[in-house]
Amino acid sequence: MMSIPPEIAWVFPIIIPFLIGLLIGAIAKRTLKLMLLLASLVILLVISGTVSLTFQDIYDRAMEFLPKLISTGHGVIDILPYSSVMFMIGLAVGLWKG
Repeated sequence: MMSIPPEIAWVFPIIIPFLIGLLIGAIAKRTLKLMLLLASLVILLVISGTVSLTFQDIYDRAMEFLPKLISTGHGVIDILPYSSVMFMIGLAVGLWKG
């Protein structure tokens, strides 16, 4: 088994949370862009009369998916190093540049 020299071992606890934050930020930014595009498409389809949606339909679907989304979020929050400053910096850079 290969060991990491102590001279550079201190870098890994700094770099890894930064890279995780960078990736999460880039994924979140692209996901938000996609969600906005999809919402715009649905609004355009509703306005044009191609699709008919009521607020009750939207509410019912939201109540179906939000509990699943929240439970998934609780699992992810236990994995991410969100208390690390380098993670937060990476997240900010990922959201900004991603």
